[in-house]
Amino acid sequence: MDRNQIKVLIRQMTLEEKAGQVTQLPSRYFAIQGSQLTGTETKLGISEEKKWLCGSILGKLDAVSMRNIQKENLERSRLQIPLMFMTDIVHGYQTIFPVPLAMAGSFDPGMVRECARISAKEGSAAGYQVTFSPMVDVVRDPRWGRVMESFGEDSKLNCDFGKAMVEGYQGENLKDPDRLAACVKHFAAYGAAEGGRDYNTSDVSEFRLRNKYFPPFKACIDAGVKLVMAAFEALNGIPATANPWLLQDILRKDLEFEGTVISDWGAVLELIKHGVAEEEAEAGRLALESGVQIEMATAAIVKHIEVYVKKFPHLEAILDEAVEKVLILKNELGLFEDPYRGVDPEREMRELRSPDKKRAAFHAATESAVLLENNGILPLTKETPVILTGPYAESKNILGPWSVDGIVEDAITVKDGLILKGGRIKEVIQTAYEEVTEQDSDRIVQTVASGDVVVLALGEPELWSGEAGSRSVIELPEHQISLLKKLHEHQIPVVVVLFNGRPLDLRKVKEYADAILEMWFPGTEGGNAAATLLYGEKNPSGKLAMSFPYGSGQIPVSYDMAPTGRPKADLVQEPRYKSQYLDIPNEPLYSFGYGLSYTEYDVQVNGKIVRQEQEYLVPVKVTNLGNMTGKTVVQIYIGKKKSLVARPVKELVAYKKIELQPGKSKEIVIPIEEKTLERWIPEKGWTKEKGEYTILVSNDGRNFQRMELTVG
Repeated sequence: MDRNQIKVLIRQMTLEEKAGQVTQLPSRYFAIQGSQLTGTETKLGISEEKKWLCGSILGKLDAVSMRNIQKENLERSRLQIPLMFMTDIVHGYQTIFPVPLAMAGSFDPGMVRECARISAKEGSAAGYQVTFSPMVDVVRDPRWGRVMESFGEDSKLNCDFGKAMVEGYQGENLKDPDRLAACVKHFAAYGAAEGGRDYNTSDVSEFRLRNKYFPPFKACIDAGVKLVMAAFEALNGIPATANPWLLQDILRKDLEFEGTVISDWGAVLELIKHGVAEEEAEAGRLALESGVQIEMATAAIVKHIEVYVKKFPHLEAILDEAVEKVLILKNELGLFEDPYRGVDPEREMRELRSPDKKRAAFHAATESAVLLENNGILPLTKETPVILTGPYAESKNILGPWSVDGIVEDAITVKDGLILKGGRIKEVIQTAYEEVTEQDSDRIVQTVASGDVVVLALGEPELWSGEAGSRSVIELPEHQISLLKKLHEHQIPVVVVLFNGRPLDLRKVKEYADAILEMWFPGTEGGNAAATLLYGEKNPSGKLAMSFPYGSGQIPVSYDMAPTGRPKADLVQEPRYKSQYLDIPNEPLYSFGYGLSYTEYDVQVNGKIVRQEQEYLVPVKVTNLGNMTGKTVVQIYIGKKKSLVARPVKELVAYKKIELQPGKSKEIVIPIEEKTLERWIPEKGWTKEKGEYTILVSNDGRNFQRMELTVG
């Protein structure tokens, strides 16, 4: 079907049929093993017949249900228009990978592209054609629970990993039944929700929007992403769902997006709560006029479309454009040719949680983990007697938020992993998350003998992060810290293994632990990955994609802070009148780009920067000084000595992950794309400033080699 045929089809549709195509209903309104009415009348106020006008369905599904629902839809559809099925496949469908914030710490977009490809194979086999992923909200506030969905605080990482996921999901041809259309979210600046409180307003300057928050969306658009989701929140006073400047001037014109815009769940009716609409009909009209083309989980447009067109005749042309976007997407997915898109129960059984997919999940979990502290206790030998304890010792709840269809029973626990590796597990003492009894803590202490090591698997409960998981205090539960402190006071060696969905305040953990291995929520193979790293079969190589603050009072904090007129570093002799806290450092406890290894690396600038075509080539020599093979991430940052605006002291512009054997060196050249030097400057637009730049080279986000670059 070509575009002209789509336009002909639209001309044949009634007003109500058109409005149906821009309506998306939850799958719970369609019985999973058939199609009996399941409360649509009472929940949304639309009839059984009108329910079947909807153009797409989101939510729980399987191959049999998809075929049953699509079959009945086609029997009912006057014009034989197929349904689309969508869901949240954020970090895996049933084979679950680490949460995105963790995977960004791999600094390996290729790995994440492969994870997305596998997710698409599983999800498409279950009957879906679209996933609401990737999320590329730049995040600076770990109190916000949804930081786990993001690729962290850096705009470039969000660009690179968002692009990689789009490519992994969509491939070269969307008609390939193993592929999914991607939906990038949340446009825009949802990650800047005030106070880190979910659904809260964001107030962000245009300077920061264009330089930090918009570029990851542009990277996904350039990669061909098919859908963009409007954010829940009000941005600079105007809700994103009813913001024509955002959805038309910026998204359509400036960022050149040609695909479909979808609202978030229920966001159209939330315009009433925002105070910009008085009732349902007005909310639907505002969203449609502003550029929303699919209304998710509410039905304002389809219920009121006839009133709209009578009162506002121009809305029919806007509706036609929205319907065209929806039908183009269905056509690109091949649904007019095969409404079932090759889905059958046999394919579903074959694809879900196969051994090769679990191997990929294991690789992702090992590459994403970050070694935060190590006084030499790690790696453990398999002969070392281990007392395994803590709330995550035997817990399978390590898949993480937004593992909607993950199979918890499949998860490999820390206990499972240590045993499978042949470790000497002396005892396992499972504790609760928020209460460790005195009896349990005494038992742990009394169990330890000379030469034993306690592996303490700590962390947040899963529901403490993710959507609606905002927290004002980001420390571990008090009883977990008390247990760690007690072990420290008895001079018992302790390795802390962390499971969490956000950066935490780890000052007390750092004080009392001998080593800290940050596993995040690592997915299906988390326990195997943790054991592999603890025993040194793999060398930790992950780096932080989001800074861990020194304390909650420091939030928001990030590595790319802008300079001030009174920088602390330049006013050493001035005790007070400079930009500082009186009680804590300005810098985070663990900064972006930080991560240890079981070996040491020497990173040296290895010559002069050479300009070649549209790139600047930075020569670097890396040497493995230790006795263990490992990977490290060479990170390149820039700073502008003099600018028309106050630019950050340093910003990531390039990186490369390399592997080195003990004692070996490697000379590499890392390209900086010339366009990364550009910044959006008020009244000038995107500008590449000439002059002197500082180039900073590091592999840990702390120790930097410095070079100078002159741009003419």
